[in-house]
Amino acid sequence: MKRGQIVMSKKGRDKGLAMIVLAVEPGKTANATMLTLADGRTRTLSKPKKKKAMHVQPTNKIVDLADVGSRGLQDADIRKMLGEEVLPLGEG
Repeated sequence: MKRGQIVMSKKGRDKGLAMIVLAVEPGKTANATMLTLADGRTRTLSKPKKKKAMHVQPTNKIVDLADVGSRGLQDADIRKMLGEEVLPLGEG
């Protein structure tokens, strides 16, 4: 998985929600890789969710997080990106 990839949560109270990968922290094994995720609503940029990579379903959609202009990335940008690219769990 890489920064900007849209993923769907498979486990936890956020199951089925689309989120964007903000950062990837490699672990000693593939199952230990930690992702920093945001959806712009419940998980904002100021309070992102950390989740193991094995608990999310990757999609083939990747958004450009750097293409937001001079004001920097904001929660509204994340919501807009997810609204345009969201897929049901299991597709993509």
